Amino acid sequence: MAEPKSASLRLPPGADPENTLVLDATPGRIVIKLRNDVAPEHAERLKLLAREQFYDDVPFHRVIEGFMAQTGDGKYGNGTGGSQYPDLKAEFSDVPYLRGTVGMARTSNPHSANSQFFIMFDEGSFLNGQYTVVGEVVSGMDVVDKLKRGEPPANPDRIVKMQVAADIM
Repeated sequence: MAEPKSASLRLPPGADPENTLVLDATPGRIVIKLRNDVAPEHAERLKLLAREQFYDDVPFHRVIEGFMAQTGDGKYGNGTGGSQYPDLKAEFSDVPYLRGTVGMARTSNPHSANSQFFIMFDEGSFLNGQYTVVGEVVSGMDVVDKLKRGEPPANPDRIVKMQVAADIM
């Protein structure tokens, strides 16, 4: 996939380029509006790691039909790693888990989110208030729907490049 050109980047109305991620994956482009209003520390972490190219060439290592697609392990690529930065304190909110919601993955410790995140295929109210909501897909759910399924998928789709929209406009 070629380097995205700024002219090809059109954000949905109301999207703040400084708080929008452009995730170019093997099947296409996903645009994520960060919820820095409810999870400011987690939103800052995703932007920091995107700017450090931490997510480039990272696989979607856990993709479960009817549930979610998980990625963000730039250390090992298999769901067991994080970044060089300390884990984040949970920023739980009353924002519900719906189709397109982006949440932070963690261990059984609520304060263990680091770099991994997931995108919901469907509603997941059982996650409400227990996982930090960090964003929502505003464009490209058709691309999310194309991600190869599996835990891990046999030949996983990957993040080709993830950038903060403000950096490429």
